[in-house]
Amino acid sequence: MASPRFRDTGRFVRRTAPAKVLKPRTLNDLMRCFDPANRVPTPIRVRGSGSASTDCNDVVTGTIVETTGLDRILGIDNYYHTVTVQAGVRLGALVSELARQGLELDGNLDQMERTVGGAVASPCMGPGIGSRSTYLSSQAISMKLVTPAGKLMKVTQQQKHLLNTVRLSYGMLGAIYEVTLRVRPIATFSAKHRSMDIDTFANVVDRLASRDVGMKFCLLPHKDRVYLDLRRYEDSPGNAWDTPWKIKDWGESTVLPNVFRSLNRVMPIPSVKYRLMDGISAATHGLVNTRLVRNGNNVTASGRRRRHKARNVLDSAWCFPATDFSLVIKAFRDFCEQTLEGAGYRSDLPIIGHRVARDTSAVLSPSFDEPLVALQVSSTVDKGWEDFVIDLAQFAENWGGTPLFNQSRAMRAEYGKQIYANRLAFFRKIREQLDPQKRLLNPFLAQCFE
Repeated sequence: MASPRFRDTGRFVRRTAPAKVLKPRTLNDLMRCFDPANRVPTPIRVRGSGSASTDCNDVVTGTIVETTGLDRILGIDNYYHTVTVQAGVRLGALVSELARQGLELDGNLDQMERTVGGAVASPCMGPGIGSRSTYLSSQAISMKLVTPAGKLMKVTQQQKHLLNTVRLSYGMLGAIYEVTLRVRPIATFSAKHRSMDIDTFANVVDRLASRDVGMKFCLLPHKDRVYLDLRRYEDSPGNAWDTPWKIKDWGESTVLPNVFRSLNRVMPIPSVKYRLMDGISAATHGLVNTRLVRNGNNVTASGRRRRHKARNVLDSAWCFPATDFSLVIKAFRDFCEQTLEGAGYRSDLPIIGHRVARDTSAVLSPSFDEPLVALQVSSTVDKGWEDFVIDLAQFAENWGGTPLFNQSRAMRAEYGKQIYANRLAFFRKIREQLDPQKRLLNPFLAQCFE
């Protein structure tokens, strides 16, 4: 009799309480966490808001250093257009403070609950317009880190290769303590929305991905519907009122998850339940996006200033080559339909996608070689999710998907090494110089970075 096959979800271990959690509030506290003389249990992993979907920042035995107590905005320079913050500052708080000074981050980011340190150390991205900044990390022009040896190290633009390695380094080179970011005066863009079926979207998406526009879309694969959001900077785009964007965010990030969790509890018939969910999603996106949201900026479009990730929402994200996305999107629709028919599982929340510009500012940039389109699949349904993300990872591999070490569930280590192979060797050399004893390398990351 054949032995049973166990499916690997990409979670190295189940989440359990770590041996020790440290919450530094000053630089001296942070340096003591890493001082070898203090014999802090290793591996040591630095964590911000805890928004990662994978185990990249978890340990079972060892130490987690939470940076949320380092939450001061140290200075805003209106002349040189920079801001200096501690690593634990939430993006939402930073966006609000910059707006009071008439400034914004150069790029539209949706994850306002994240800390600046975590968003610089791992991909935090949004639908940047044209070739403008896609990742928050690309806006970091200098950083102060506490090294694995407990020493303070400053990295600036004069150390280009080192700065590019520290960006998106997933906390493997040290704990980010302070970041200086490039900002800019608030600029307004126009937002145009279209509703179409997936085949029509496939006919235009390759051309849109190469144009000087910001592209974000909401995908309902089981309803064969795409709600497309195109953004452009124009000479006279009009006023960017924040109320429509607040209503939009409230509908997408609060109403839909809460309503769907309730439906999952009370509605026993899947076919009826999912038809109702798709109808609610279509009505929400159709009304809010096409009727209300016409103009915006990176402040109004950044979502609620939430401090915590939405509870009970599961997610996994992969990126695909923009040049082939017309084929990928149709194959993804078929994958969703086949998974529902075969395994009886589907995500209940709309799938969010956006264009990711080519970006070489970080050694481990997912879009280092070419523009990508990111797909984030989210769901409130626990039962069947673990098998679903395994199938999703296999689909992504088959279509040349690029994984994100903090967001791509069920990623195979061998595949991750293959995708980032050209740059992993250089990154390893820097990591081995800064952390020869592998104090910051947990078992999950060791699979790819050993």
